[in-house]
Amino acid sequence: MKVPPGAPSAPSRREFLGAAAGAALAGVPALLSLAKTRPPDEAPTGKKTLLILGGTRFLGPALVGAARKSGWTLTLFNRGKSNPGLFPDLEQIHGDRNESTKPLEGRKWDAVVDTSGYFPRQIRTAMESLKGNVGQYVFISSISVYADTSKPCDEASPVATTPDENAQKITNENYGALKALCEQAAEKAMPGRVTNIRPGLIVGPDDASDRFTYWPVRVAKGGEVLAPGAPTDPVQFIDVRDLGEWTIRLLDAKVTGVFNATGPAKPLGIGELLDTCKAVSASDAKFTWVPAAWLEEKKVQAWSDLPVWLPPTGETAGANSTSIARALAKGLTFRPLAVTVKETLDWWAKQPKERQAKLKAGLSAEREAEVLKAWREKSAAKAGS
Repeated sequence: MKVPPGAPSAPSRREFLGAAAGAALAGVPALLSLAKTRPPDEAPTGKKTLLILGGTRFLGPALVGAARKSGWTLTLFNRGKSNPGLFPDLEQIHGDRNESTKPLEGRKWDAVVDTSGYFPRQIRTAMESLKGNVGQYVFISSISVYADTSKPCDEASPVATTPDENAQKITNENYGALKALCEQAAEKAMPGRVTNIRPGLIVGPDDASDRFTYWPVRVAKGGEVLAPGAPTDPVQFIDVRDLGEWTIRLLDAKVTGVFNATGPAKPLGIGELLDTCKAVSASDAKFTWVPAAWLEEKKVQAWSDLPVWLPPTGETAGANSTSIARALAKGLTFRPLAVTVKETLDWWAKQPKERQAKLKAGLSAEREAEVLKAWREKSAAKAGS
């Protein structure tokens, strides 16, 4: 996925807190209506043509692979700067959507998947160029749109707002609200023909953020592992390939509406995630579970220092319990967790040594050892009192 400078590739912890604190947007009836399917008489004829805005980073290649298998004829529109040698056999139109989408004018596609929209102005500009020439528009949004994650959210839950709808820079405070505005801009331009997909944390091979990768890699190293909160604390994420394949299935079926897209299908605790990492890597890891309140005292942050996990209390009580019932009803499926863990480790093992030298998320070995030592000292003092 192409990410503008300063834009997070996945929600940060502050984004999960519903960072834009203001009144929630009034519901947009067309946007929050039950998922619907366009009648067959609206279906385009001839070969299936798909335009992907982005297409060369993480989710993009997963979409390309799934679309090819399903028989779509593909065009990619991007700057040509990320993985420029990827997909030499596909039509690629190079341009910066922040400057102009005029190269798209006069072309027709059955569908568009937008993986690189972060500002509503980007959506409006693209829609102006594509007006009347596209059958369905899929926007990759985020579950960070929700204003209040102190309780579980579904697609009808209020979304965040921002006082500056014309912001020129992505921040943790406005990311979710701007994504919500992007959704509304798309629906306004193509009412009834938009699929707004709200992924949670996207994981798996090729993830540049390391937010999930931290756990398989750390557990594989073995030894004492700092484990946050309680084993039953819920976690949610989706393998990038599951998201890509399901997105294309929605296009094949011409399904529109709003969908949360995270997983797994049944509740998963952080303990099961770590146990799976241990089983897959056959390591000697030993988990030391440390309470969330004490970690906060020591300024060990959920989501960044200890990725995937958020304490199921207070403002984040419902953040990892987002409803995916609507997506499941429309065929969202998941590969086994062990497969995602194994293939993430296999991918990581092939990375250059300099890339493996330091994970981009999670505690450093030194910091983890320091926190574990402090916890052991606290536990020993308590036992001796």
